[in-house]
Amino acid sequence: MRILVAEDEVVLADAIAEGLRLQSLAVDTAYDGDAALQRLAVNSYDVLVLDRDLPVVHGDDVCRAVVGSGSPVRVLMLTASGGLADRVAGLGLGADDYLPKPFAFVELIARVRALGRRARPAAPPVLERAGLRLDTTRRQVYRDGHHVALSRKEFAVLEELLRADGAVVSSEQLLEKAWDEHTDPFTGVVRVTILNLRRKLGPPQVVTTVTGVGYQIP
Repeated sequence: MRILVAEDEVVLADAIAEGLRLQSLAVDTAYDGDAALQRLAVNSYDVLVLDRDLPVVHGDDVCRAVVGSGSPVRVLMLTASGGLADRVAGLGLGADDYLPKPFAFVELIARVRALGRRARPAAPPVLERAGLRLDTTRRQVYRDGHHVALSRKEFAVLEELLRADGAVVSSEQLLEKAWDEHTDPFTGVVRVTILNLRRKLGPPQVVTTVTGVGYQIP
């Protein structure tokens, strides 16, 4: 899942981003509304965590632009104003959810994950295929009943492959969903992560390569 955090308080934005990355999510940041719109125009996000009081372009206008474009990205609006009128106004702009500051980070994670499930075709919180069991909530992976310890990127890649339900997933799609915008697409990070994932999952090989197309779990 890929997230954009648009928040002008740099320390808070970076803290939110790092906390979400610890959940095996790919996260980009923008510190004003104009930067947020630029990133939304070139990247495919599942969820936008949007501070309502952004500078340059106000958060309300960013939300209107997202909704007006027909983008499937889901919007979680953050604001220092938690009154009923403010919540109603934010939702009236087209935001999918609304979270007043200060907030508990565990609640932010839960809301982001819930919106992410709505942004894409529905998938259960536990994904199972070919003897693999991936629990997205507990961030645990098992193969044939045995626990497998994965890195954050390995977990994210495996989740995307399992979500595909047997379909082939290209390297470009994996980069889009499991890495942020600062990743060099020519570094071979997807190939290396797949190799490490295969090694940790053990034999027989469950992640296969479809030459010239991508990867799949048949």
